[in-house]
Order: sequence, then structure tokens, then C-alpha cells
Amino acid sequence: MVSAEFEEKASTVSNLSKRPNDDELLKLYGLYKQATIGDNNTTKPGTFDFKGKYKWQAWEDLKGTSQEEAEKKYIEFASELIEKYN
Repeated sequence: MVSAEFEEKASTVSNLSKRPNDDELLKLYGLYKQATIGDNNTTKPGTFDFKGKYKWQAWEDLKGTSQEEAEKKYIEFASELIEKYN
């Protein structure tokens, strides 16, 4: 179960006035998935699904990280992005 602070940061970061770069978005995506679902147990996307593969890998790289730790890191990183792009 994610915290109210996590939900607030997720909402704020999805409505930034300037779009974060792709690497930042991938990191945010991976942390979000790890915090809300846990370890990635999905099948790796096909060869030509480049966006899907990058997103899958960002999540896969966090395998073994607890959901609580991923949530904490997500909140910290989202706070940095909000400060940088809002």
C-alpha cells in the first residue's frame, strides 16, 4: 500500500510544466512500478518494441528492491524533478 505522499508526488510529477528527459522518466517509471507492484515478473517485450523494452528494463533493474525502499526513492527522485521542472 503506497502512502499519501507517494500518491501526491506521482500526481504532481505527472503534471510538470516542463517534461523531464527520457532517462529521468524511465527511472521514475521503474521506481513507480517497483513501489506499486514489486518485482517485475512480466515477459520482456519483443525486439521491435523499443519503448516497451526500455520501460521493462528500468523496472527489471530494480528487482529485489523492497516496495517500501522503491517508494522512498520514488518520493526523493520525484521531489528533485518537481524542483527542477516546475
